[in-house]
Amino acid sequence: MGKIERQISEGVTKYYWYPGEKVDWIRGVLTLLGGGLLFALIYVVTKNSLLAAVVAGTAVQATVGAYLGRRDAAGLSEFHDPATERREAVIDGTRAAWRGTLQGLLCAGSAMLVLNMPHAGFLADWVLPFVPSIVGAVAHSGGMLWERLAQEVSAPEAAAAAADSSDEDATKELEAA
Repeated sequence: MGKIERQISEGVTKYYWYPGEKVDWIRGVLTLLGGGLLFALIYVVTKNSLLAAVVAGTAVQATVGAYLGRRDAAGLSEFHDPATERREAVIDGTRAAWRGTLQGLLCAGSAMLVLNMPHAGFLADWVLPFVPSIVGAVAHSGGMLWERLAQEVSAPEAAAAAADSSDEDATKELEAA
């Protein structure tokens, strides 16, 4: 949860709370601006707004999906026990719900963008609006997998280091006996 503090007068501070962190909002705005620039570039090159909408929507969905997937996987590894730490578990659940809502709104927005471009035909009406969302979902899974693999790689290294130190301790105990 982000917080903006404004000093109104001496001894009076007003707080504004917003979901997410400031860094996440900046990344989101930069991603949307990049998608808009990609749309403009593809439209200038191809003169096809449908193609530009599909490619730009797909690029934004892939970027956001991978990022949110990594955040979800990291959130799962740090999830608090609901029975003992109720407040922290509610905060974790709220963050996950916010990320899910954000990704769902982005999927709907991408589909609406593609549908509102001048087009004709079955492919443009029924297939292309789903392409950005499908790529975003695959990227979300890929981001979760990437984060989990990064966590799994560090765990065996720590286990190997612990096993080496325990072998040395066992050897020292045998020599002492």
